[in-house]
Amino acid sequence: MTLPQSAIVTVGAGASSLVDDLLEAGRSVIAVDLSAAALSILEDRIGPCDRLRLLRADARSVVLDCPVDAWHDRALFHFLTDPTDQRSYATAAAATLKPGGHLVIATFGPNGPSQCSGLPVQRHDAESLAAVFGPSFELRQSFEVDHLTPWGSTQQFTQAVFSRSWLSESCPSARSGPSSPTL
Repeated sequence: MTLPQSAIVTVGAGASSLVDDLLEAGRSVIAVDLSAAALSILEDRIGPCDRLRLLRADARSVVLDCPVDAWHDRALFHFLTDPTDQRSYATAAAATLKPGGHLVIATFGPNGPSQCSGLPVQRHDAESLAAVFGPSFELRQSFEVDHLTPWGSTQQFTQAVFSRSWLSESCPSARSGPSSPTL
């Protein structure tokens, strides 16, 4: 897959309208999700677009062509409860982002729920996120926010912005592997 010169990767993209908003703002977007059905909904809704790439892949192992300006995750990372999975995700993000690129992540905060959709989750604060993303990233900003769900309850999220270290090695060439077919 050849990526545009400047792009935003959104992992766990689902059928979110964020992709539409980014495209409307003139950005190139790579929407990554495990669900072919969710990506199909995006494709049907948006239609042909040379600034959109859909990739059915696991965020823990996806590798894309460089450079990519930003990696966005709204509520995927907290489902990774195993430290090995968390490190794999951080490695994939580091391999995807160009030096100086930004990782923007929202995950359940310290007082967030312990389960979501019947699955266990890992709650994070800025320090625990910084520990996972380690020397490849520098924490630039973080805060906790209470998110109001469609059901009227609140869930605490930690929002964090990291920048990719300029000292990290450059990205490998594109490959998606047998478990990461493109759509």
